[in-house]
Amino acid sequence: MAIEHIVFDIGRVLVHWDHHAAYLDALPDEADRKRFFEEVDFPGWNLQQDAGRSWAEGEEVLAAQFPHREELIRLFRQNWHLTVPHAIGESVAIMRSLIARGYDVTLLTNWSADTYPIAQERYDFLAEPRGVTVSGQIRMVKPDPAIYAHHQKVFGLDPERTVFIDDSARNVEAAREAGWKAILFREPEELRRDLRKLGVTVD
Repeated sequence: MAIEHIVFDIGRVLVHWDHHAAYLDALPDEADRKRFFEEVDFPGWNLQQDAGRSWAEGEEVLAAQFPHREELIRLFRQNWHLTVPHAIGESVAIMRSLIARGYDVTLLTNWSADTYPIAQERYDFLAEPRGVTVSGQIRMVKPDPAIYAHHQKVFGLDPERTVFIDDSARNVEAAREAGWKAILFREPEELRRDLRKLGVTVD
């Protein structure tokens, strides 16, 4: 069946994201940054904000667990703007090409409700697709099957005619389990090739 709906992830697909950037001044040594992230389970902690916990609560919880790291913990939100420094221009061009060709394009992202409005202000192309599901706003996160079901229902997607693009293998596999086709994003030119293999016309 021909693809009609194309769902993009945002971070590391349309917008560059690097959590290390928040700590380049405070922890200039990469090994020190990695030790800090591992000590506080940064990915797990950050995911809770993506799942709907406020940044204020998240900081309080982690600072109570690691009081000797409180300054660094609070630094992430202060420097969050540094973690999304630029768009991935070729990916944005692909997205715009698909919209121009009449494909139904939407966004599905793990992103905190507190910081997504900042991204919207900085990157106006996020308003160009038909709509977006932001995990922090609905309190669900990829790869939970519920968030795919939610997005499918809200936007009226036909799963057999839907392709999902994400940089996370877990999220891609979850989309496939939901009945969608899915592409693991690595770089824009490869994305073009993968879309064409699915019969999607892209510049």
